[in-house]
Amino acid sequence: MNTVRYIIEGIWHIWIGFDHILFLLSLLLPAVLVYEVKRWQGAPTFGLALRQVVGVVTAFTLAHSITLTLASLELMSLPSRWVESAIAASVVLAAANNLWPVVERRRWLLAFMFGLIHGFGFASVLTELGLPKDALVLSLLGFNLGVEIGQLAIVAAFLPVAYLLRNTRFYRRGIFKSGSIITAVVALFWLIERAFNLRLISG
Repeated sequence: MNTVRYIIEGIWHIWIGFDHILFLLSLLLPAVLVYEVKRWQGAPTFGLALRQVVGVVTAFTLAHSITLTLASLELMSLPSRWVESAIAASVVLAAANNLWPVVERRRWLLAFMFGLIHGFGFASVLTELGLPKDALVLSLLGFNLGVEIGQLAIVAAFLPVAYLLRNTRFYRRGIFKSGSIITAVVALFWLIERAFNLRLISG
């Protein structure tokens, strides 16, 4: 029963963790596009878009699973203020990379590097929930599984629609470009709030 509870908590946390969602979406938005001749164009095949998504999701999952486990087992820890600030910074950088591409084809590297930081964020939630000592491993696995289920649900809802719209002006300018700008601005406010312990917007 404890395992089921932690699975549900993991799903719920990723769905209400707007910074985690915005980071993931910032990496997924260009998955249905390719950067050629200094401009974004629609990916020629669904298979290419899917491979990019699989790479990003796998790297993010592997990275945050590592630090989630280490932090939850109290083998490694970082100050929560540093972690939350770094998570906000990761969203800013991921969104900015869409607007001014630096990492074009290996976004899975961004997903992995910043996924390590996001793992500490997940661990702080799991610590607040409490890990039962008699079912430590199962509870940890359950929470991580819940995070992955919630994450895959977001991907499953996003990818087919994004692929169908990838060649439209609405997607490239309205969703991809405008969405990346809005995401970067919101995350920048989060970063300022968290780094300087201010209250500018809720997040």
